[in-house]
Amino acid sequence: MSEAVATRLLLVRHGQSTWNAEGRWQGQADPPLSPLGEEQARAGASSAELDGIATCWSSDLQRALRTAELLADGRATPTVDARLRERSAGEWEGLTRDEIEAGWPGFLAEHRRPSGWEDDDALLARALVALTEIAAATVADRAVVVTHGGVIRALERRLGADDLPVPNLGGRWVELDAGSFAAGARVLLVDVGQVTVPGQI
Repeated sequence: MSEAVATRLLLVRHGQSTWNAEGRWQGQADPPLSPLGEEQARAGASSAELDGIATCWSSDLQRALRTAELLADGRATPTVDARLRERSAGEWEGLTRDEIEAGWPGFLAEHRRPSGWEDDDALLARALVALTEIAAATVADRAVVVTHGGVIRALERRLGADDLPVPNLGGRWVELDAGSFAAGARVLLVDVGQVTVPGQI
């Protein structure tokens, strides 16, 4: 009797959006990819990290879904799952850091959040169920999941991994084995010269 094979999921942050380029906090707002974001996703499609991956999942927000479509590059049709979307940023959605500081003085420095903010526990309550179902539905032992920086960082914190900003087209391997997730390596699907690390979620 063969042993069950652990499933590895490559969680990838979407390409740069138009609001990333403007320095606006997105949350669950739905701006599209910027021209650079489209370029990043096309470049990421040739990354060796995607070799052998024939299953692709995506958040329902268009910056993630478009990234997934370009990464899949005809190898797979992305399956959409709204539970993979970014955390809600509440009253800060659409605002720049300067606008946030003007409206909520000191909140950013003190790591305080506004009304409507979705905390890690609420975010992971939906995302972990989705990732578990994705792992169960993956026919091979690997799949790519295009999601958001807030989702990836919340999961990293839960798994005890380094909590660092996630660049566009950056991400992390996670492994599901016997019902438990473990953090694998951080990855980058584009060259360093194509990386953007916005100063917001």
